[in-house]
Amino acid sequence: MSNLNRNLTVLLHMKEYCEQVEKALEIFGKSIENFNNNVVFRNAISMPIFQIGELANHLTKDYIEITQNDINWNEIRGMRNRFAHGYYDMDYSIIFDTAIKDIPIIKEFIDKEIQKVIK
Repeated sequence: MSNLNRNLTVLLHMKEYCEQVEKALEIFGKSIENFNNNVVFRNAISMPIFQIGELANHLTKDYIEITQNDINWNEIRGMRNRFAHGYYDMDYSIIFDTAIKDIPIIKEFIDKEIQKVIK
């Protein structure tokens, strides 16, 4: 598989997880109180965010270097590591803020990157 195909495949999977976060917010609403009190809502948001971070580890180093000014891959991977190694003491407000603020930015970035390849 070429690096272009590899990165595109990873980005497509990341987009799917962004859409899952969007869907969960549609279903449960955008209330931090509901998020704090509903484990199903938290899990519906947390797992896709974790997976996005995991997938970021599969992008090529060259691609990460080329796009690092457009998106902070270190923060995305760092969130994955936090989920993997310290979920039990995660601050729910950080997860919720990531879903509300960062996921739309990530999805917009991915959409633009996909369009570059399709054109």
